[in-house]
Amino acid sequence: MPAYIHAIETLVPPHCYSQSFAAEQMTEWLGNLRAARMVRQIYRRSGIAQRYSVLPDFQPGQAARLFGETLQPGTRERNRCYIESAGPMFVEVARRALAAAGVAPADVTHVVTVSCTGFYNPGPDCQIVTALGLADSTERYHLGFMGCYGAFPALRMADQFCRARPEAVVLVVCLELCSLHLQIRDDPNALLANALFADGAAAAVVSARPPAPGRAVFEVVGFHSGLAPAGAKEMTWEIGNQGFDITLSSYVPGIIGLNVAALVDDLLVRGNLDRTEIARWAIHPGGKAILDKVTLALGLEPAQVAAAREVLRDYGNMSSATILFVLRRLLETESEPGRVCAMAFGPGLVLETALLALVPASTPQAREEFLVDAVEFPVGKNGDDV
Repeated sequence: MPAYIHAIETLVPPHCYSQSFAAEQMTEWLGNLRAARMVRQIYRRSGIAQRYSVLPDFQPGQAARLFGETLQPGTRERNRCYIESAGPMFVEVARRALAAAGVAPADVTHVVTVSCTGFYNPGPDCQIVTALGLADSTERYHLGFMGCYGAFPALRMADQFCRARPEAVVLVVCLELCSLHLQIRDDPNALLANALFADGAAAAVVSARPPAPGRAVFEVVGFHSGLAPAGAKEMTWEIGNQGFDITLSSYVPGIIGLNVAALVDDLLVRGNLDRTEIARWAIHPGGKAILDKVTLALGLEPAQVAAAREVLRDYGNMSSATILFVLRRLLETESEPGRVCAMAFGPGLVLETALLALVPASTPQAREEFLVDAVEFPVGKNGDDV
């Protein structure tokens, strides 16, 4: 019995900044001509128009919450901001997802939370259970510090729970507050990260319940994981004394471009498919250069990556939550059934992929025929993909 993503909801914090304003603010903070030229060039070529933050610090006339007296606050201060802001956002986006899916809190059997930009305990999994009135016996899991690909292990877990227990209802919630780890220094890694990352949250409801009439869903078909060890040192994420430190070299897009086609083909061959049978592509918009390299490597048309570029333009890179923004945009805009290949990348260099089937709400007959024709992936003894 297949599992379905019945609803995806997204949430961003209230403070929105244009990319041009962010560039000017960063050049002012850095205070040297060489860095200013680099910042303006990186930000102008980013493919981002605006981004969101929980911090009012960059808003003219607003009191700074974190980057006030010092431009290098400690990790403890940054994490306190995370705790204050993350909890309410985790709960609210989870509430919206359950409402959109038409699922009662009492029906939820599992909660999987994902985040790599902060830590606290009791954590967001407990907050969601308590605030939304879920059963105390709800199974709770937190996937931490994975980076931009974190939504995929969470969705894979949800799929496996539903295969093992057909009555399971799994709530997956991804939240990242990347702006808390802004690094005000002229190191190239910091300059690039500062230009890309932003804050946002997304939640998905996964179960094996039949799709409700009038609601577009994704059928979960299968997953595949890969590693590109040559890029292990080119993308890293670790805890420093002044926030979390990222290494994000200019080689990352090229390494992804060299490896992504083989990874996608490994995913598709297990369902006797090839790339021509994929109607839509949900690519994690890690940056404009990454989208460009993936598009070229897979031979895609601009329309096939439009959703990813739109999310990058409107929100920036929100780490693990971003791919759910892309998938939600496809649910909202597509009216024809078809297969979707989704992917994300992260430290390692990890490449994660998923094959989904978009089942639109507007064509009941086509919907039924498409479900009957859906691809079956082989599964292992414990429900794992093989």
